[in-house]
Amino acid sequence: MNRPEAMIEISGLRFAHGGGPPVFDGFSCSLRRGETWTVIGPSGCGKTTLLYLIAGLNHPQGGKIRVGGQPLSRPRPATGLVLQDHGLLPWATVLDNTCLGLKIRRFYGPDGRHSPDNHLSDQKREEERVRYWLNWLKIDHLAAMYPAQLSRGQRQRAAIARTLVMEPDLLLMDEPFSALDAPIREDLQNVMKTFHGQSGLTLFTVTHDIEEAVTLGEKILILSASVNTEATIVDNQQFHNGTSRQSPAFLERCVQLKELLSDQAGRR
Repeated sequence: MNRPEAMIEISGLRFAHGGGPPVFDGFSCSLRRGETWTVIGPSGCGKTTLLYLIAGLNHPQGGKIRVGGQPLSRPRPATGLVLQDHGLLPWATVLDNTCLGLKIRRFYGPDGRHSPDNHLSDQKREEERVRYWLNWLKIDHLAAMYPAQLSRGQRQRAAIARTLVMEPDLLLMDEPFSALDAPIREDLQNVMKTFHGQSGLTLFTVTHDIEEAVTLGEKILILSASVNTEATIVDNQQFHNGTSRQSPAFLERCVQLKELLSDQAGRR
């Protein structure tokens, strides 16, 4: 697949929390449109910080971030965000939670600032999209239920559906499956890998789980416990080879990442 365009361009990034030492200083990397990346590293290395910077929720103190070819100055409507805690409204059904972003967009408009002239023009298409994603994620039968009535895995599927109905061109996920039991976590990882294969959407996933990093990332970005000045990127052939988690090649890749993580954790 030809992917000439960069979806995310980070050049000379500098960022520090408060008056602390920089987490990133002169850091640069580029993600092509349609790629799926995972980000791993020691605790406190800046994984979530980097995701929030790409989401426009934090702002660089130096350098530049461009997303979709445009300088990033605020959260962009075409970027989807899936977090660990689901973020579902407890008083709303699965259907209403899934429609939430569409209702907000209908009020404020597609650019997040201006209300469109005709609020009702696309409602039928939106309803079809909602039903499509609820069905694709196998939770259409739960549409009338509330978050408290769902399992953690079902709640996370609802959160993913709410994001995908917005038709993002970039999907950012911050440890979205870390609170789930292993079988459910692996099932949702496979769901997202299948989704990427069908959609070609650009995915950027923060994780602390090495197997998840190998499963979801065709490229794996490893951050350091010390200041991040250069990007350490692993080209992960296991993503394309479709090998099982028990295969020697998959396990060998996991061992390699453990060694790289150990090296990065020691750089303080």
